[in-house]
Amino acid sequence: MTEQLPEPLSDLINALCKLPGVGKRTARRMAYHLLQYDRHGAQQISQAIAHAINDLRHCKMCNSFTQDEICSTCANPQRNSSQLCVVETAADLNMIEASHGYDGLYYVLMGRLTPLAGVGPKEIGFEQLLERVTEHPVEEVIIATNFTAEGETTAHYLGEILKGKQIKVSRIARGIPSGGELEYVDAGTIAWALNERRSNH
Repeated sequence: MTEQLPEPLSDLINALCKLPGVGKRTARRMAYHLLQYDRHGAQQISQAIAHAINDLRHCKMCNSFTQDEICSTCANPQRNSSQLCVVETAADLNMIEASHGYDGLYYVLMGRLTPLAGVGPKEIGFEQLLERVTEHPVEEVIIATNFTAEGETTAHYLGEILKGKQIKVSRIARGIPSGGELEYVDAGTIAWALNERRSNH
């Protein structure tokens, strides 16, 4: 016999299931934990989500999340405005920033081309990206979408539509991670690392 849950509890579990990587069992465990042991924490989560939804908007320049019309990265005069790095998500932007290896500007697609799911160029705002590089010209667009089938499709499409803009278009390289051992790296990555090899001089 299936357990009949109170509607608010069932709704909470279903809401938690929407988080990536969270299944029904994990969502149920989270819900019971919050209600039984950490009601204050549950309130904080609720308020933080409401605060983020109500107070965050998309930056007019890079499409990432911000409280202002233009985010602090785009407004920073110290950034190299001749380079624009295109990423899939704001989380990807944060990872590149954490590397401290790039000082240019960004554009966040907020997705990637997924034709089977009905996500095309219109859905992820390719037109806004083209407007961005037209209104605020750059010398180079660095495509840093992920190396998944969808990410590669997105990168190829972007490269094609940017060709006619007289802009240098590059793709981030992929290869052996720092500290990685060849024995544990997949064959595809090794093949790419060999193809993308550079002189050791």
